[in-house]
Amino acid sequence: MGVGTPKQFCPVLGRPLISYTLQAMERVCWIKDIVVAVTGDNMEAMKGIIQKYQHKRVSLVEAGVTRHRSIFNGLKALAEDQPDSTLSRPKVVIIHDAVRPFVEEDVLFRVVTAAKEHGAAGAIRPLVSTVISPSTDGCLDHSLDRARHRASEMPQAFLFDVIFEAYQQCSDYDLDYGTECLHLALKYRHTKAKLVEGPPDLWKVTYKRDLYAAESIIKETISQEIYIVMDAKEEKARVGHLLEEVLKSELNHIKITFGALCHAGRDLQDSNIKQCYSFVSLNFMTTDSQETQRLLSGLDESNFSILYPVVVVSVHFLDFNVGSLSQKMESLMWIRESAKVVKKRNILLSGLLINYSQDEQKLQESLRQGANIIAALIKERTSGLVGQLLIA
Repeated sequence: MGVGTPKQFCPVLGRPLISYTLQAMERVCWIKDIVVAVTGDNMEAMKGIIQKYQHKRVSLVEAGVTRHRSIFNGLKALAEDQPDSTLSRPKVVIIHDAVRPFVEEDVLFRVVTAAKEHGAAGAIRPLVSTVISPSTDGCLDHSLDRARHRASEMPQAFLFDVIFEAYQQCSDYDLDYGTECLHLALKYRHTKAKLVEGPPDLWKVTYKRDLYAAESIIKETISQEIYIVMDAKEEKARVGHLLEEVLKSELNHIKITFGALCHAGRDLQDSNIKQCYSFVSLNFMTTDSQETQRLLSGLDESNFSILYPVVVVSVHFLDFNVGSLSQKMESLMWIRESAKVVKKRNILLSGLLINYSQDEQKLQESLRQGANIIAALIKERTSGLVGQLLIA
């Protein structure tokens, strides 16, 4: 990959890639146990990841020197009925790569269902490039008809006895040089795998550039909802709804939810915004920090920011024609200090000053500029703007 760290431990938005893959598996309630094969050198690091990101149902086994030997170790851990083990022998086992974090429940369900019927199943995708075979002198020998062949992907699923017995019978050559689990089931158990067409997001993080692509996908995924926090007083509500309308017109593919926080963390936990990682706190004609601090306290209590960076934009509507703008900005310096504190908890706080002009046209223009700034802060989630006070 061109990086010193094993790719499954490379950070994406500050979090190891393998943590995203574990999260994808944990979302599936019918997956009972998750076994991860880890080298001895990385065992403690993996334990730290499980603890930090609060992963559940995960057991670790020592990895082998090759991919197949690592898989075999994982299967043996599931097969052995040890008194001190929480693992039990399953009817069906899924084999997946740690560096494929975007697997969804639908494809997992389809390969498992197919495996129950056929004994083995695996996801496939159309080939995007033609496969050619070179001759010994480096010239083209022949090419494969791309329409007749497919790329083998993950996940794959097997009746446990089929794949475990295949590995038990497997030659050292296959364990050391083989790459395809479906082939082992066919070779050693004469089980023909059912091939299941998979979605485009099954791709594998292989190169350094793939990490940037993964980060972009994750940012896009967690930026699909904005929660606007404000109280219900008449004037504040009017301004809030104006901003909401502009945001919806500028960001028509993003869900915007509106509400007030009365009991901070409890409100966040009890609401339907547990998958929301973007918050806008509205403050009308005040530089006070009370509303935003209440939101920050609630986010801290709710642990929203354990898995993903949470963006908080503290928006302050002030009339620029009344008083000194520099004094207004000075009184908002608390944002910079608060941002330093909450950044340690993976909360990215920025401030936004919007001109609450009595001129309706100027107000609409300020709102449009503010909406664009909010959209950029949410989509980019960059630490470079943390603690900054921006002006629309």
